[in-house]
Amino acid sequence: MDGESLILVLSNVPDRLTGQHIARQIIEQKLAACVNISAEILSIYNWDGQQQAETEVQLSIKTRQACYARLETLITELHPYDVPEIIAIPLIAALPAYQSWVRKETV
Repeated sequence: MDGESLILVLSNVPDRLTGQHIARQIIEQKLAACVNISAEILSIYNWDGQQQAETEVQLSIKTRQACYARLETLITELHPYDVPEIIAIPLIAALPAYQSWVRKETV
């Protein structure tokens, strides 16, 4: 995958305020063209050997592969979790005009 390829990065955060703070930093630093913040979701997972159930919000971050390393570093620095979820999904297709917009808005 080349640096111009678009990716969708997902990261869950504990609440909307945390999500807004991280999203604004991402956009200010031009590491993504857009960050969507979902409504609350319920996440059920194992942590330290115990099952957990917590509400979270999901960040859907539209960016380029070339921005991923800097984006990962920023999220890790700002995220309150010890091990934040930060996963990237390659986009196999997108409207050409949308692709151009994402590339124009990211550095």
